[in-house]
Amino acid sequence: QVQVVESGGGLVQAGESLSLSCTVSHGRADTSYAMAWFRQAPGKDREFVAGSSWNGAATFYADPVKGRFTISRAGADNTVYLQMHSLKPEDTAQYYCAADHRLRGEGVVRGEYDHWGQGTQVTVSS
Repeated sequence: QVQVVESGGGLVQAGESLSLSCTVSHGRADTSYAMAWFRQAPGKDREFVAGSSWNGAATFYADPVKGRFTISRAGADNTVYLQMHSLKPEDTAQYYCAADHRLRGEGVVRGEYDHWGQGTQVTVSS
């Protein structure tokens, strides 16, 4: 069964940086997954943050994080990293990693991803 496992997260002050990582394990053999980060703050819907195409050739971001967050992966490796800089209190949320082996475009919608991690908390204090 495919597993998506996140790590990182924690409590930082506004303006500081934090990194998250996510790995797909027990996936389909010789298959690269499109991967993305979403986040959900209390009382709000889960929203797209950043994504990477299945082969790592394309990355895409939500407007609120452009220029501050960077998603990266080593080619088609099924591990992605999210580097977050200049963090703001409004970035506070549970961050979820998502993966899908069929997605070939820029997946920014929650329903485009079949596999999800349990989430990791990011808290930014003012």
